[in-house]
Amino acid sequence: MFIDIHVHPAFYDPINGDEAVEEMRHSALDIHKNGTAPLEHIFNQMRCAGLDRLCLLPEDYTTELGRPVVTNEEVKALVDLAPDKFIGFASVDPFLPDAAQRLEHAFGDLGLKGLKLHPSRQHFYPCDERLNAVYDVCEAYKKPIIFHSGLSWEPNTLTKYSRPTEFEELAATRPGLKICLAHFGWPWVQETAMLMLKYPNVYADTGILYFDNAWEFYRRVFTQDLPATWIDRSLRHQVMFGSNNPRFEQIRMADAIGKLGFRESTLELIKGENAIEFLGGL
Repeated sequence: MFIDIHVHPAFYDPINGDEAVEEMRHSALDIHKNGTAPLEHIFNQMRCAGLDRLCLLPEDYTTELGRPVVTNEEVKALVDLAPDKFIGFASVDPFLPDAAQRLEHAFGDLGLKGLKLHPSRQHFYPCDERLNAVYDVCEAYKKPIIFHSGLSWEPNTLTKYSRPTEFEELAATRPGLKICLAHFGWPWVQETAMLMLKYPNVYADTGILYFDNAWEFYRRVFTQDLPATWIDRSLRHQVMFGSNNPRFEQIRMADAIGKLGFRESTLELIKGENAIEFLGGL
């Protein structure tokens, strides 16, 4: 089972019938050169990359934009179109007064499998007390959280909110809450590794914001910044494959992961087994 834990479906055809909404998404995410993709194209890309399942992540920036970029209901609709291929996550704007209630609806009624939050874009530190009610819901439903961490290329983002060490208090005070630091917290990948070594509830995904070549960037990060042995021996149960598609191509990243020299058993963990554990099953 090969799972991409980090996919943004903002430009999937079935949820882009309104041209104004599509244009809003291009501007909100600062992604302009792609059109919308029919599901047949998505499935073909999955086949080419060898992927079996995609975790679809919405974005709720209501405080900033007046509405979510992609809603929980739209993710649910996509999952219903291809339940054998899509795994749906929720997002909430944590500063809405009913954020916890919206998240309960997403988990209890829509059946979504986890929460995606973006501290840099939503402008909060992970240990902000205003997030406690949202974290309580995740713990009550036993749902994990994927946090953006490290550099973000989206507009209106401040990296200070997402430096990996900012997540330590949350990991320490809520050991039963599984959290994933997306993008491996780049450029602070050693800080991310430190947290993973210290806290078994901290995971990371490989959706690193590479400059122009996935293989060269992965080789730098996973064999030099982080010696390959660190992952192959110590962190192998906490790393998940993620692409951050559509900003980056799944095919190139899936190919690059396989060239890093990890043991086959480690690759199997990264490609899917760790994601299944993180999600609490499929």
